[in-house]
Amino acid sequence: MAANAYANMAKTASGAGVAAEDGAVSFGSLIEKAATESIATMKNAETVQAQAIIGKAGLADVVEAVTAAELTLQSVVAVRDRMINAYQEIMRMPI
Repeated sequence: MAANAYANMAKTASGAGVAAEDGAVSFGSLIEKAATESIATMKNAETVQAQAIIGKAGLADVVEAVTAAELTLQSVVAVRDRMINAYQEIMRMPI
């Protein structure tokens, strides 16, 4: 489960996204795609949990979905922290 989540994140970072004017992948499109996939993972976990409540999903499915959602949340928080730190470093630079 964890390996699949990391593989999906690596696949996202390896070149997916909308091309910038010069043909390179833009940072904004990479972040947008990662955010969209993160939201989809969270929604999937909610859906599987709801299906388990009504008896249509097994315990293994719930554990897998919740673990994927947890790893996604940890990744999003780590990226957010790095972006905030980078912004703070830029703001500390002398002009």
